[in-house]
Amino acid sequence: QVRLEESGGGSVQPGGSLRLSCVGSGFSVSDQIMTWHRQAPDEAREWLATLAPGGATFYSDSAKGRFTVSRDDHKNTLVLQMDSLKPEDKAAYYCQNFDASTWGQGTWVTVSS
Repeated sequence: QVRLEESGGGSVQPGGSLRLSCVGSGFSVSDQIMTWHRQAPDEAREWLATLAPGGATFYSDSAKGRFTVSRDDHKNTLVLQMDSLKPEDKAAYYCQNFDASTWGQGTWVTVSS
């Protein structure tokens, strides 16, 4: 069974950083197209980044320059490093196994002073 579990969310001040993790089970993260998304209250889910099996990365304009997607193959984990966080980054963050159309349960991020 394909499963995803995010962690690493929390509260941070503007300009701070957070590192989100997404542990995969039932498949190899390195073999699948993996994505990160977020959803703010009363807004549609927004795509942020994609990591392809060959290592290619793609970012939305919102994420480009501040967020970095990577993976730890030994831990079968997808990672989203988020720097220079802004109040508008407040949202629930989700990882997705695109090939299996499977989502994690999300982890909440709050950015405020």
